[in-house]
Amino acid sequence: MKVAKFGGSSVANATQIKKVADIIKSDQERKFIVVSAPGKRSSDDFKMTDMLINMGNAYINDEPYEEYYSLVIERFKEIIDELELSSSLMMEIEKSIKSTLAMDVSNDTKMDSIKAIGENNNAKIIGAYLSEIGLSARYINPKEAGIIVSDEPGNAQILPDSLAKMYNLREEDGILVIPGFFGYSEEGTLVTFSRGGSDITGSIVAAGVQASLYENFTDVNSVYTVNPTIVENPKEITELTYKEMRELSYAGFSVFHDEALIPAIRAKVPVCIKNTNNPEAKGTLILAEREINDRCVSGIASDNGFCSLYVSKYLMNREIGFGRKLLNILEDEDISFEHAPSGIDDISVIIKESNLTPEKEELIIQRINDELHPDTVSLQRGIAIIMVVGEGLVNTIGVAQQAVSAFSSANINIDMINQGSSEVSMMFGIQETEIEKAIQSLYRAFFE
Repeated sequence: MKVAKFGGSSVANATQIKKVADIIKSDQERKFIVVSAPGKRSSDDFKMTDMLINMGNAYINDEPYEEYYSLVIERFKEIIDELELSSSLMMEIEKSIKSTLAMDVSNDTKMDSIKAIGENNNAKIIGAYLSEIGLSARYINPKEAGIIVSDEPGNAQILPDSLAKMYNLREEDGILVIPGFFGYSEEGTLVTFSRGGSDITGSIVAAGVQASLYENFTDVNSVYTVNPTIVENPKEITELTYKEMRELSYAGFSVFHDEALIPAIRAKVPVCIKNTNNPEAKGTLILAEREINDRCVSGIASDNGFCSLYVSKYLMNREIGFGRKLLNILEDEDISFEHAPSGIDDISVIIKESNLTPEKEELIIQRINDELHPDTVSLQRGIAIIMVVGEGLVNTIGVAQQAVSAFSSANINIDMINQGSSEVSMMFGIQETEIEKAIQSLYRAFFE
């Protein structure tokens, strides 16, 4: 049994939904279908979820919302008409949207219900279309499917007992079409995952039913070794381990939502990235373990928007608790950190710039000076992080030298180096302005 998840671009309009139906028909093992809300039909189009958020904010703040409402209704109507489905389905969808807006609940709960409109109704449409073309298929609500989550609006977490209950779905007849992005609390309240959460739903369902494969259909043939907007026609990755994908997704790979693979990883369900527009392409297979070949580096990822908090104090290594006190200051000020490479007399703490306002920066530096009495404390903004990722790194001699030489040949200064404790990644910190040049040089070093 396979779980197939189709992203927003795969279900953006009737033409794409027909492609999805052909993919489902082509393999009888595709029993569980998880769908997103309609995505962009073109580069200048809107995503359904964005429009729903605009509508929800306007409605909750007692502002004009009718324009957003009309765009949402028109989008669903266009899909239903082009698929030649019954007009009663459109009437049902319009009625459900009105009742969602009129719910007498907290604003957070109402907003979650509004955001889920795209996935929920798209699943109903796709379930109806699959039935219309002769497949034994039906829409199933996440509550009925057993997706029971914590009551944290916009940040739901799957509850441990849910996966065991979902196993019973294997006994259901036919194809089940499940909306992504949301589940229900134990009290029966609709709660959404964090943004991009349809990937999370797909992974949860795959783990719950113990699928033989979780297929994640998107609009690319595979995961690439580097960002194709930085390097032209980069090599495709045919196989990755879960660890490698997690490192790459953290550092800017946009194929997966950052948390999406965790349920599948824990259940050891293989994951395959596939292209809805080219389903015959092999795609990228993500496994618990893979055979390591001569190429020790699998991919190179990057992300910007970081800053480096640098603290230096002579004999820091002999001062018991110095690191803990430093991180406690950050915790007190509600600042999370990404990395903390250190030396004998100094430590750097890498922080997302978005977490550190100028006011927080001033306060934190003042507290470090007052409480830790360092020789030097400074903060550098505009840092980019580059991750060189591969299962073979730990057992391959000379990889770090090869990477450093690539930076040197591009005339780029390295602000920071950190060998990841996961043993599958090396991290480099450089100036944001140098990121494209650095990625291109690293790609030449490792893949050409």
